[in-house]
Amino acid sequence: MAETSGASCSEPPEKQGNGFDADLDLDHAGLEELRAHAARLREHLRHLTDIGLALSGEQNRDRLFEMIVSLARSITLADAGTLYIVDDTGRKLEFVVLQNDTMNVRLGGASGNPITLPPVNLYTEAGEENHANVSSHVALTREVVNIEDVYCAEGFDFSGTRRYDSSTGYRSRSMLVIPLENHEDEIIGVLQLLNAKDKRTGEVAAFSSVGLAAVKSLASQAAVALTNTQLINGLKALLYSFMQSIAAAIDAKSPYTRGHIDRVVDLTMRIAEAVNAQQDGPFQNVRFDENEMEELKLAAWMHDVGKITTPVHVVDKATKLEAIVDRIDLVQTRFRLIGKAIQAELLEKLLELAGSGASRQEMFAVTDEMERRRQELEDDLAYIVSCNTPGEFMSDERIERVKAIAARTYKDGDEEKPWLTEDEVRNLCIRKGTLTDAERKIIEDHTVVTIDMLSRLPFPKRLARVPEFAGAHHEKLDGTGYPNHIGGEALSLQARILAVADVFEALTAKDRPYKEPMKLSQAMKIMGFMVKDRHMDPEVFDLFFKTGVYRQYAEAHMGAGQIDEVPQPSPPQQMKG
Repeated sequence: MAETSGASCSEPPEKQGNGFDADLDLDHAGLEELRAHAARLREHLRHLTDIGLALSGEQNRDRLFEMIVSLARSITLADAGTLYIVDDTGRKLEFVVLQNDTMNVRLGGASGNPITLPPVNLYTEAGEENHANVSSHVALTREVVNIEDVYCAEGFDFSGTRRYDSSTGYRSRSMLVIPLENHEDEIIGVLQLLNAKDKRTGEVAAFSSVGLAAVKSLASQAAVALTNTQLINGLKALLYSFMQSIAAAIDAKSPYTRGHIDRVVDLTMRIAEAVNAQQDGPFQNVRFDENEMEELKLAAWMHDVGKITTPVHVVDKATKLEAIVDRIDLVQTRFRLIGKAIQAELLEKLLELAGSGASRQEMFAVTDEMERRRQELEDDLAYIVSCNTPGEFMSDERIERVKAIAARTYKDGDEEKPWLTEDEVRNLCIRKGTLTDAERKIIEDHTVVTIDMLSRLPFPKRLARVPEFAGAHHEKLDGTGYPNHIGGEALSLQARILAVADVFEALTAKDRPYKEPMKLSQAMKIMGFMVKDRHMDPEVFDLFFKTGVYRQYAEAHMGAGQIDEVPQPSPPQQMKG
């Protein structure tokens, strides 16, 4: 890094007193002073080593930003410091941390206080390099700028600094500005330090050459640490983007499930945050840390990834006879043809009777039979249509009538055929819902595919249980769930939370073709029955209700007509393995 010094208003003092006596006069220095100087250098080296370890161990981007400024200020005894990061366009420097001890200011980083200052442009509107601002100049030239007094420096625009001083009463004086370069020799940011303090007197002094060397070393280490963090965050963002794109693709397969995954993620994290907030009760000692929260969130995003292999016509099956198309249309066409065949048969019989001189009474008997059979056919078709919709439970009597209709035959040329095929009978006789046992198995197998797909991904150790949590969202406490029949204590809390979120979203979704949007009270009642049957965790459900998470979710995602009053559910029973 080249170094540029700004003009000064006055001659610098004989010694810079910010902790590093660079110009030690050995001719007049005593042995004790030499030993003290060596001790300071050793301490300085240890300090830099500790800094390197601290920087390399920090992976949180905001905390790393703050640490870089704090450590640089500690080395140089600077009163204030600012860190800029080059934005994604490569044309601006964004403020990410601003610290000032005298003004008691902490902005950006992990402080929680946002920085509202506008970014510094690296280029003008005409596309020319901006060398007016010292920070942009350093980013463009890669030079280190060391200024003794900004009010006397030439070549840079410090009007913003002066305005800040004027409005706050602060006095900016010495400034040190250093570029941060990554391993590819790209400028990723700029570190700016202000007002070095004399270690003995506390007065503002210029930044010394030893202090400059130290902060250059820090800048190099900081750039490496920051680049590593950016790479880690970039890989994390890539993983999230990949998973979210897969989730979006799954939802896009069906217009009726679009948004399901988003809503399950939202509800899962609401419940997890409620668990973390508990000060008493069964979850008072449970705290999901940052990595565990991320692990659970990824599991929620990926819980239905296996549906990428599930046929759309099974996922979206709105009626019992639906496949690629709703086969009720084929049945209706067939019944109309059967009706035509019956009509033709009876008209032919009438012609025979007329030709044989039959009585009028005999003729009327045939026409009465024609009307009776026509009405019977229409009644049977209407009944089949009603059985095709999943609203009414199929009792034994209803099933027997379907089979009786199917047993009738009609002529198709020389071939005798049943009114309903075996597959049509099997689907129409589904007692509840629209899926056959085989189709339900196809749906259930999405969990097996989910586990298989996610187990192939090399998740880091802190996210290693994503496949387990995602694949267990249909397991039940009594062990009757799928795919692995995990129950009791063997079923993780994360999987139980995800199960509650998945069931509640499915019950209350307002975009399903096979059911009317369910009222909130009805959904909670059904979930209460599931708790009693040990299909759902009672403690998670109790938390879900008592913290009001269910209503917060309802107000965010359900229709206004669905939200009604929910009575207090029964107290949860103690879970047993």
